[in-house]
Amino acid sequence: MANSTYDEVYGRWRGAPESFWAEVAEEIHWYKRWDRVLDASRPPFYRWFTGGMVNTCYDALDRHVEQGRANQPALIYDSPVTGTIKTFSYRELLDEVALFAGVLVRHGLKKGDRVIIYMPMVPEALIAMLACARVGVIHSVVFGGFAANELASRINDAQPKLIISASCGIEADRVVPYKPLLDKGIELASAKPERCIILQRPQEKASLVVGRDLDWSEVMAEAKPVDCVPVASTDPLYILYTSGTTGVPKGIVRDNAGHLVALKWSMKNIYGVEPGEVFWTASDVGWVVGHSYIVYAPLFNGNTTILYEGKPVGTPDPGAFWRVISQHGVKVLFTAPTALRAIKREDPSADYIRKYDLKCFRTLFLAGERCDPDTLLWAEKQLGVPIIDHWWQTETGWPIGANCVGLGMLPVKPGSCTKPVPGYDVRALSDDGQELPGGQTGNLAIKLPLPPGCLPTLWNNDEGFQKSYLSQYSGYYSTADAGYKDEDGYLWVMSRTDDIINVAGHRLSTGGMEEVLASHPDIAECAVVGVADAIKGEIPLGLIVLKAGVHRRHDDIVKEVVELVRERIGPIASFKVAGIVKRLPKTRSGKILRGTVKKIADGVDYRIPPTIDDPVILDEITSDLAALGYPGGRSEKPA
Repeated sequence: MANSTYDEVYGRWRGAPESFWAEVAEEIHWYKRWDRVLDASRPPFYRWFTGGMVNTCYDALDRHVEQGRANQPALIYDSPVTGTIKTFSYRELLDEVALFAGVLVRHGLKKGDRVIIYMPMVPEALIAMLACARVGVIHSVVFGGFAANELASRINDAQPKLIISASCGIEADRVVPYKPLLDKGIELASAKPERCIILQRPQEKASLVVGRDLDWSEVMAEAKPVDCVPVASTDPLYILYTSGTTGVPKGIVRDNAGHLVALKWSMKNIYGVEPGEVFWTASDVGWVVGHSYIVYAPLFNGNTTILYEGKPVGTPDPGAFWRVISQHGVKVLFTAPTALRAIKREDPSADYIRKYDLKCFRTLFLAGERCDPDTLLWAEKQLGVPIIDHWWQTETGWPIGANCVGLGMLPVKPGSCTKPVPGYDVRALSDDGQELPGGQTGNLAIKLPLPPGCLPTLWNNDEGFQKSYLSQYSGYYSTADAGYKDEDGYLWVMSRTDDIINVAGHRLSTGGMEEVLASHPDIAECAVVGVADAIKGEIPLGLIVLKAGVHRRHDDIVKEVVELVRERIGPIASFKVAGIVKRLPKTRSGKILRGTVKKIADGVDYRIPPTIDDPVILDEITSDLAALGYPGGRSEKPA
C-alpha cells in the first residue's frame, strides 16, 4: 500500500541491522550505555547490547511515574469468575511492586537468584514478576494448576530459593486448590525452595507449612519498599519452560536489554498502539504471550493493560470479550484463534457482538496457531475492524511475521501472517538446506543472528539450545514450522513440520486441509492429523466440532467435507475419513494437541501432555476414534 512504510523500515534494518537497533535502543533508559550493539564473538551465541546496564521494572513503572503518568491506569484487573474489577494507577502499581521487591530482599533474595511464580490470573502474579525484575531476581512463571510432577521438574531445573503461589485458581465455575499441587511438587523435587509465599484467596484457604510457608498479606504488611537494581543487558530476566520432545522441559531464557528494546518497539510499530491507550491481551501469564503482552510490552509503552480472569465463553456467555472491550475502552485486543472459534461456535450469528458499543475498538490480533481464513473473515465481517493473524513463538518472545499496523497496514491475505517483521530474515528451506522458490512449502528458518528479545540460549543448557534449534541448518534458527513465501513476499505458515504428512510420497500440509474443512458452514473448528496406513504410509484423518444449533445428520456433513477436500486439494490428499466430536483436546493456551491424537489413532503409547486443558477429553477422543476403527483395523483399500 502506498501509505505503508514497511518496505522502507525493513530495508533500513536489512541494510544496517546494528545501527537500526542502536537507534531503537535510544527509546529505553540506560544506567550505562552498551559497549557493543551486537557481540558476535562467539557464534551461534550472539548477545545484544553487551556492556550496558538497565532495569526492566524501571522502564515499566518508575519511568512513567517520573514522566507524568503516575495517575494513569496501568492495570485493570477484570475477573468475571469472582465478580471483581480493580484498577491500579502507575503510582499504585509501582508502590505494590516496590514493597514486594522489599519482601524478596528481606528474605535474602539477590541478583541472579531464581523464584518460581505458580499463580492464577490475579494482580499479585504481575506484581511478583515486576518485583523480581526490580531487584535482578530471575523469575519463572509456571502455569497455575500445573500437575505436581511437571512443577517438580521445573523446580529441579531452576532451583528456586522461593516459590510464590496462591491458595487456589478459579476455572469458570469451579475452585482449583493449588496448595496440594505445590506441596506435592516440592515433595517430588530433589531441589527444595527455602520459602513459599502464599496468597490466600477468599474462595479457598490453604494450610501453611510452619517454618517454610508465609502469608502474602503478612509479609507485605512488614515490608519496606526498595529501589531498582541495575543489571547487565545480558543478565536473564526470566526463564519460561516449554515442553521438550524428550519429556524434559526446555528453559527458554530471556535477557533484559534485548527484551526491553524489542518489546517497546513492537507496541507502536507492530500493534499500532500509542501510550495512554488501553491494550488487552486475553491470555495467561503462564504463557509467553502473557509475559510479553499482558505484562511487559504494554507497561514499557505507557499503556493501560488488562488482566482478565475468565474465559471467552461461559463467564458468563459468548459476549464476555465484547463486554470487556466496551466497558474499558479497549483499542486493541490480542487473543488466540481458538478463543474466536469458541465464540463463533456459541454465537454464529454474532448476536452478542451487537449488544455492546465497540466504537472504541480498532484492531484484533490473533496468534498461537494459524487462524483459518473462515474464522478470520467471520470476525472481520461481524466486528468491522482489521483482523491481523501474526506468527511467533515462545522462543522468539515477540512476532516473527505480522502485518505491522504501526508502519501502515499492508493488504490482508487471509491465511497468511503477512510479511517478516524487521529483525527477522525468514527463509523456506528444503530438507538439504536449499532456499526454495516462492510458493513451495519447506521448513521455515530464520537467518542468524536472531534479533533482540529472542532466546540467547536455554537455561544452563547451551548444548540443548544448539541441538534443538541450530543443528538442522548451519547459520539458521529452525522454527519447526512448515510454510512458504509467495510472490509478494508474504509468509504462509501452514503447520508444524511434524504436521506435514507423507501420503504415498506426496508431502501435504494438514493445515491446508483444516482450512478447507473450516470453510464448511456447519463447522466450528477442526483438526486433521496424519495416521498410519498400511498402503500409503499415512492418510489424513479429520476431527470436526459442529457449531451450536447444527442438528443435521453427521454422515451427510462428513460426506460433504470429504467432497470439499477432494475438490479443493484433489484426490491426491486421500482424505476419506472424518468423525464428528464434541470437543478437541487442547492446551490451556488453545493449541490443538494433534500429536497426541495421532498417537491414540496409531495405537502408540503416549504421555498426557502437561499443558492439557482437560485430560478427560482424551478418553472422549479415544472412543470417538474407536468408532472410526482406530487404532488398528483400518486401512486404505487399494483402488
